[in-house]
Amino acid sequence: MKRNSVFIISLLVTFVIVLWGIVIPENFAMACNGLFNFLLDKFGWMYLITMFFFVVFSIFLVFSKYSDIKLGQDDSTPEYNYLSWFAMLFSAGMGIGLVFWGVAEPLYHYLSPVGFTPASSEAANFAIKTSFFHWGIHPWANYSVLGLALAYFQFRKNSPGLISSIFVPLIGEKNVKGWIGKTIDILAIFATVAGVATSLGLGTLQINSGLNYLFNIPTNTLVQIIIIAIVTVLFMVSAITGLDKGIKWLSNINLSLASILMILALILGPTVKIINTFTNGLGMYLNDFIVDSLNINPFGDNSWIGGWRIFYWAWWIAWAPFVGTFIARISKGRTIKEFIIGVTLVPALGSFLWFATFGTLGINLGHEVATQATQVTETAFFVVMNHYPLGGLISLVAVVLLCTFFITSADSATFVLGMMSSDGDLNPSTKIKVIWGIVQSLLALSLLLAGGLKTLQIGSIAAAFPFAIVMVLSCVSLLKALKKEKLSS
Repeated sequence: MKRNSVFIISLLVTFVIVLWGIVIPENFAMACNGLFNFLLDKFGWMYLITMFFFVVFSIFLVFSKYSDIKLGQDDSTPEYNYLSWFAMLFSAGMGIGLVFWGVAEPLYHYLSPVGFTPASSEAANFAIKTSFFHWGIHPWANYSVLGLALAYFQFRKNSPGLISSIFVPLIGEKNVKGWIGKTIDILAIFATVAGVATSLGLGTLQINSGLNYLFNIPTNTLVQIIIIAIVTVLFMVSAITGLDKGIKWLSNINLSLASILMILALILGPTVKIINTFTNGLGMYLNDFIVDSLNINPFGDNSWIGGWRIFYWAWWIAWAPFVGTFIARISKGRTIKEFIIGVTLVPALGSFLWFATFGTLGINLGHEVATQATQVTETAFFVVMNHYPLGGLISLVAVVLLCTFFITSADSATFVLGMMSSDGDLNPSTKIKVIWGIVQSLLALSLLLAGGLKTLQIGSIAAAFPFAIVMVLSCVSLLKALKKEKLSS
């Protein structure tokens, strides 16, 4: 069938990569490494400039004459209240990653800071500011520009819910419906599958580590296969149930559990130090925002920039087609200004609070515990919590939260992949959602077998590269369409 050509081609490409990762994992890892080194060496600058452009473009739209345009007809109203809207976009956007890196990343920067003495107060400040930067405005601006373009064309121009629909003002409807549009949609599907599989792999590793730490369940491939199998069944049930029931309900649970976890940590940890860390970190973040956005060393070593910042920017870009499509789907009736502020500032503030809390809990224990915690990234959270009152309870809540974040990220992605491969159908068939659910889990498993976390990181960077160009062009196309709006004076 004509409408399924994107689905079939995307599925075939993904299956080839899954088989490659499972059958010859060493070769797969070597190819990913080679591609990663090439992109870092030749195109690191492009990731930095592109992500900064998304921030600037978002700010421009908020203060532009287009800010009050509705994502829908002028009389349309939002489908979801603010709480459910924030919960769904936050759960889809970076749920698992926050739990995985909330303790580990600040500790890594604390022990290996750039330009400071390790484990010093300066290193601690660098660690917090850097974590804020990687999880702050940039990733959410990246999501917002694509999500906004999708929501605008989907609900105001009645276009299909496809990435290619954004490009009608640039290349015309004929090209969008032809091979160019299909290529864009296939690229979006592949980037989505690779990006989500990365986080599913991270989640599996940390759930396994948490169960090992709490209940002595062994950390091995068999247990990880069982975790993936169980969670796959759960997220497919949620995706099949639909947006208004499964995904919305689980997202609200996520937000509640994450809030409970953070409040518990704030009360049981060094409360005043956490508040001071948040305040100081926010000041440093804002003060160095532009310099850090474009920081790359033309005459020296950029291994840190590549291993951390460019990896993150590529990871967020890889997630943009999925998160952007999902956020667009739940944002009908919002104004452009409301959308951008809601998608960038509010989640970024939540990330700052998270890293200030859990980063301080880790750094507060000093060099020795930090070194022990960072020996295995997946267990860093649990090692640190073990040194605080009710640490076992906090770790247990964290494992439950990992599972629910895992499920909501995957079921949201399954829903979006169904849309993308069904000609933009806002309610894709159960059959297509089930197929994509299984494919995502297989890819996560193959990447784990191919070399664990490092291969997951590198795979996401490779998938993201071509989509960065697609996203910049989507901003140009959106602006071209907005200029034709008849604005009320």
